[in-house]
Amino acid sequence: MVSPQENSKSTSEEAPKDGKEEEKVNLWSQILNDVQKNGNPKLSSHKQILVLGDNESGKTTMVAKLQGIENSSKGSGLEYAYIDVRDDYRDDNTRLNVWVLDGDPAHTDLLKFALNAETFKETLVILTVSMTSPWGILEQLQHWVSVLADHVEKLKLDVDLRQSKRQELIKIWSDYVEPGDELDPASPMKRSSRNLGDGDNEDFEGVPLPEGTLSNNLGLDLLVVVTKTDYINTLEKEHDYRDEHLDFIQSSVRKFCLQYGAACFYISVKEDKNCDLLYKYLTHRIYNFPFHTPALVVEKDAVFIPSGWDNMKKISILHENMQTCKPDDYYRDVIVQPATRKTVGKETEILAEDEQAFLMRLQQISFGSGPQPTARMGESPIRVSPIPGIQGTPKRLDGSKVVSSPGGEGVLANFFNSLLHKKTGTPGNSLNNSKLPGNESLTDKNSMRSDAAAELDRLARGAKKGTPNTTPNSSTNNSGVDFNASDC
Repeated sequence: MVSPQENSKSTSEEAPKDGKEEEKVNLWSQILNDVQKNGNPKLSSHKQILVLGDNESGKTTMVAKLQGIENSSKGSGLEYAYIDVRDDYRDDNTRLNVWVLDGDPAHTDLLKFALNAETFKETLVILTVSMTSPWGILEQLQHWVSVLADHVEKLKLDVDLRQSKRQELIKIWSDYVEPGDELDPASPMKRSSRNLGDGDNEDFEGVPLPEGTLSNNLGLDLLVVVTKTDYINTLEKEHDYRDEHLDFIQSSVRKFCLQYGAACFYISVKEDKNCDLLYKYLTHRIYNFPFHTPALVVEKDAVFIPSGWDNMKKISILHENMQTCKPDDYYRDVIVQPATRKTVGKETEILAEDEQAFLMRLQQISFGSGPQPTARMGESPIRVSPIPGIQGTPKRLDGSKVVSSPGGEGVLANFFNSLLHKKTGTPGNSLNNSKLPGNESLTDKNSMRSDAAAELDRLARGAKKGTPNTTPNSSTNNSGVDFNASDC
């Protein structure tokens, strides 16, 4: 049996041992927590970008540029892509997920697959508009942000999560410091961060923000990208855009960004302007990579406004150059869509009628007794009346000579028949061949010409009595067509 003294001694010896083990466990937990909070965590693979905008606004081309690829394939509905992100400092890399929604309003229901309660806190949204249609920029931004807001309202988000995300955006604007001024406490760009804690759940609602800033706080990190800024040169040359028009557009976009707490980028993939800067800024906002580029407002086609930098006072600088418009004018009244030009239809090509077909039709009209056919499309509209003084029924020409008929009809018929069956020979043989196509000799042809000329002279002499001014060698038919015997 163990005595009470021994039992008490053993208990007193075990107690310190249990206390040391418990202290040891707590120490390891503290170390792990410190490493988790202050260490170098791996890059998250759950971060994502959601790209919204109208069709032809440059969404796919922009994403392809961020991916570092040349050719981009356009799809429909909800497209997925990814951007390789590498952190050289941590020697880590990951994939940044990218969702691109089709501009067709019928596909807005697909937003639920990209933006939901699980991905809300990991999502950055890019709204894209194009400088190729500047008259629709503000309208498109308002449309897509309303689609986004309606979708967010339908999500079953935790109230605390939504509130904490809103407070993060307020903190970004309140704590913004111009790059290069971080170490200068007297810098005018370093805002006071009093009453602001380091925790995500601190209450920032009492901190005053600049006028018009975050009046619509969706709790989402937003970025407005104006694409195809190289088209500004075309707007100036062809549509008479002046600096005040471009300043009015920029002022309207920056007011919108101020209202929703969004950053603003002007980029041109064609001229590679601000594309690399856009990539660096995205990795800064999503993964907290270092970023040291200040705001850029000098170049009209390469503007960059980071979140937290802008305010109404800075925007008002653009208003100084406005002469024919005011800052509060309706956007569409100042940036007017040019009238669409009607495409001129290509002129119908008219093919020349075959010579033999034309002569055959002319013969039928001249000697026919039936109604004269009207000209068809593509054919000559001239209608030839029968030659006066010639009567009789038409003769069928089958390649043989037409039998002579009273009144000289056969003479003219033979002449026209020779024209119908005339074929062009080679230059070297035309004068040497004694026989012509159609089994007509050169003598017969000359004889027909003489007979035709004599017949036309006879007709001319008969018409001379009624027309004194008519020359002896010419005759005019009822249709106004002159026949000259010498031409035959």
